[in-house]
Amino acid sequence: MKLSAPWIEYYQKIEALFGQDPEIRVVYEEEGKEIKLYVENARKADALAQLLPAEKTFGNVTLKITVLPANVDNQDPLTLIQEAFAGNPALDYVQEAETLFGKMYYAVFANKVVQYFNDDIGDINGLKSTLYQDIAKDVFKPELTLHYCTNTSDNSLRKPLGEWP
Repeated sequence: MKLSAPWIEYYQKIEALFGQDPEIRVVYEEEGKEIKLYVENARKADALAQLLPAEKTFGNVTLKITVLPANVDNQDPLTLIQEAFAGNPALDYVQEAETLFGKMYYAVFANKVVQYFNDDIGDINGLKSTLYQDIAKDVFKPELTLHYCTNTSDNSLRKPLGEWP
């Protein structure tokens, strides 16, 4: 049994989050400890460059994250998520809410269990099962004012009380 390093799991999370997007190709380069995201859409690349950290530290190993092409342009988190996930079925919609403390941004992901290869001791088959929202929490910059959640799949839960069977 071979266990992968934590930075490999981080790469697999990014791959699971953006693997279905036809405009993004995620590549891990072992020799340089670097994840490269090749993005065909320049606006999407700009959004991803602002959402993802430039590097992530795992103990004494620093993993570089590079988005190509990237022309960093500061935007609000709502626009960043919309552009980063344009055409990606992982995201259902985004929502902005005004609160007493300012604006809050919510990224509502598809109600789907995501599986990706992760050879830790949690699963004998080497599969990790989780939700898109959990991956986004781990992958994106923690200082963003974004909240991640999962859409409900059963619209019957939204019925008024008088309509319950």
